Amino acid sequence: MKGLDLEVKDKEFVVLLGPSGCGKTTTLRCIAGLESATDGEIYIGDQLVNDLDPKDRNIAMVFQNYALYPHMTVYKNLAFPLENQRLPANEIDTRVQKTAKLLQIERLLGRKPAQLSGGQQQRVAVGRAIVREPQVFLMDEPLSNLDAKLRVHMRAELKRLQKDIGVTTVYVTHDQVEAMTMADRVAIMNGGLLQQFGSPTEIFRTPANQFVGGFIGNPPMNFLEGALGPEGTFNLNVFKFPLSAGLAEVATRAGSDEIVLGIRPQDVQVSLESIQEPCLCTETFATEPLGDQTILDVKVGDALVKAVVVPEFPADMGTEVWISFPAHKVHLFDKKTGKALV
Repeated sequence: MKGLDLEVKDKEFVVLLGPSGCGKTTTLRCIAGLESATDGEIYIGDQLVNDLDPKDRNIAMVFQNYALYPHMTVYKNLAFPLENQRLPANEIDTRVQKTAKLLQIERLLGRKPAQLSGGQQQRVAVGRAIVREPQVFLMDEPLSNLDAKLRVHMRAELKRLQKDIGVTTVYVTHDQVEAMTMADRVAIMNGGLLQQFGSPTEIFRTPANQFVGGFIGNPPMNFLEGALGPEGTFNLNVFKFPLSAGLAEVATRAGSDEIVLGIRPQDVQVSLESIQEPCLCTETFATEPLGDQTILDVKVGDALVKAVVVPEFPADMGTEVWISFPAHKVHLFDKKTGKALV
């Protein structure tokens, strides 16, 4: 990571999100003390922890592979970190029983990990972190080994659990749906650099740069490269899109004629007839029916633009359609830097 500056608030659920190799797991391991930061300071609460061993940082970590002890029962797995702290036996039992009840795994306490399903193992791994009553939870892709249906269920459970126990949590994932549905704030990383840090809504609506705009959203944001016209238009070879006065002024101030127009597929308007707004006549290149919606791929010059329409929209491959971009839904980016102009 380069110059990473993050402040996580007390009891906040923060997700580190980004593609493989972006530095999110390294960041988590530095917080945990499993790797040393080459520069800068790491505080947990008011305590500087750079020189503290992991066991002295009052954190608990949940790993991707759960790291349960296979020869121990669920009860012993939960009790083990407390036994290492040399807590009295009655306090250990109280904490284990309380945690098992919270996670609804009381009936599993006598089983060993091999006798558990993936979801049950995940609950035990989380329980082993909770039972220590740490100051911070660190979670490294804890749901990635679960099937899709169980992942959706456990997302909701983990989010509710974190709010109920009120422990500050830093969670690593490459899954944007996980990040957007679970986090209070999301830190998006790429190439070891922090790209944007904000609420899921803020990041979706006002991406700081082209990377964030393309990484967040499904389907991802459409990007069209063009030039700023003297009359305040965004010019493609096949289309001149008039920018609002505010957008045109911002683009002009940026001092670059080459800009990238971004628009989310959900915001592209599609019609079988010409509409009043500035629009472009094109044809459907492909259709992607998803049951609750259909994604249309339409040609705009040499580019393919994705648009989300209702499943009943009557367009097959080759159908002539008209598309338009509502001005208040358009994003502009500097082509050279990738930074958002508004």
